[in-house]
Amino acid sequence: MTAGQVAERLYDLTLRARATARWGAGASLATWRYATRTTRVARDTRTISGDDRGPSDRPVGGDPTDVQTRSDGAGPSLRRRYAVTIAGARMSAAELIDAIARDPNAASPIEVSRFVKTSGLLGEMVEGDEYLVWLPGPWNGPVRVADRTPTSFRLATLRGHMEAGEIEFRARPEGDDLVFEIESVARSGSAAFWLVYGPLRVAQEIQLHMWAHFCEQAARIAGGTARGRIRATTLSYPDDHGGDLAPTTSRRARRAFAGLQQRELNFDPRELEGAGPATGWTVDDHRAVLPAEAPGPPEEGGSWEAARDLVAHYRFADPRLIEAVYRPGDALEGRNMLLQGRFLGMTFLLGARVAAVRDEEREVDGRRERVWGWSYRTLEGHLESGQMDFEAVKVVDTGEVEFRIHAVSRRAHIRNPVIRIGFHLLGRHLQLRFARLACARMRSLVAEALATGRGHARDGGVTEVDVPAAGRPDDTEAS
Repeated sequence: MTAGQVAERLYDLTLRARATARWGAGASLATWRYATRTTRVARDTRTISGDDRGPSDRPVGGDPTDVQTRSDGAGPSLRRRYAVTIAGARMSAAELIDAIARDPNAASPIEVSRFVKTSGLLGEMVEGDEYLVWLPGPWNGPVRVADRTPTSFRLATLRGHMEAGEIEFRARPEGDDLVFEIESVARSGSAAFWLVYGPLRVAQEIQLHMWAHFCEQAARIAGGTARGRIRATTLSYPDDHGGDLAPTTSRRARRAFAGLQQRELNFDPRELEGAGPATGWTVDDHRAVLPAEAPGPPEEGGSWEAARDLVAHYRFADPRLIEAVYRPGDALEGRNMLLQGRFLGMTFLLGARVAAVRDEEREVDGRRERVWGWSYRTLEGHLESGQMDFEAVKVVDTGEVEFRIHAVSRRAHIRNPVIRIGFHLLGRHLQLRFARLACARMRSLVAEALATGRGHARDGGVTEVDVPAAGRPDDTEAS
């Protein structure tokens, strides 16, 4: 071993020893201060079934692969709120938040946590800044500033943090008083952290002490005093796995889905105007004739309503070719979708974004049509560029019902030469097979819904669409 290697090893051992000593001293001091604290805390803990419908999993700028979302965590999703009412404050809400944002350590209990800035200028806080929160234990908590407003700032957890989610600090006036709040929405970063936080409750009590102290110090910084007790509310959602994505969604797919918010379209939408072979675009139209209804508006529980619901939930796609991951709770227009495409024995994660939703009655060639549908456009990293439209259509005058697919596409730039060659050889075949099987699948599902009296397809909160196995190559062609 060289002298340099010995020196590096000694330095590493010194850091480990210092971290161990700091953990013991910090934990002891935190325990002592917690035991002797005179601040009264009013606790409210409840368990709620279903998903947390409050704000969560909001966009985070910067490299998405570093972000540790709730879906990456373990255990139940917890929404925790710590609040203090400040009487006699000499600062406004914006001034208090600005003071804390410039130096979070002014309010943080030094024996429990210390904010060390790793990216960005000292003395300020802007979106994209990053901190390493030193904690009294064998871990530290990297975070990134996800949002900064005059009266709030929000931090998102990064890889390695003991929690997976976000935390927001905010202030607001309430009569003559000022209210300061800390609200986190997170799951434990791993099963080991969940054990420390949940059954052992060690991290829960240290965390309570940390944020109660933070609220006390916020009142002091504002130049006022805490009115009444500090309020600590914990809402536990055992059924919520974060992000509304199914528990079976792979970690790779979750990370890719989280990154879609930062991706742009991989083409200029203006190119779709007048698109055709002459301009390098392939235009396809496919349709499946569905059971007809009586002329007039769509019948309740009828063929058109069944088709509409299947279109809404992307349930016509063949899972051996493609599956979709999305958040059912998000508005359809603007929704991000991760399409898991199967190609040459590999799975490709392809991003798309819903561009428009159509719910209208229109006239085509002198015939009135009742239409419900939507379209998506491809994002950066997709193997294709373009737009696909899916519609459930009823001809009001005749009662005819159809499912229609309209696609405008061209091959996107593919860096990998093997994939590029493979897609060049088989891409067109896969395009046509997807449309053919989608039409066949739609006919089958609508017929089943009508036969069983279930005119409405259920989504059931599933984000990876559950559809039957692919048909044989001789499936009925779409006209």
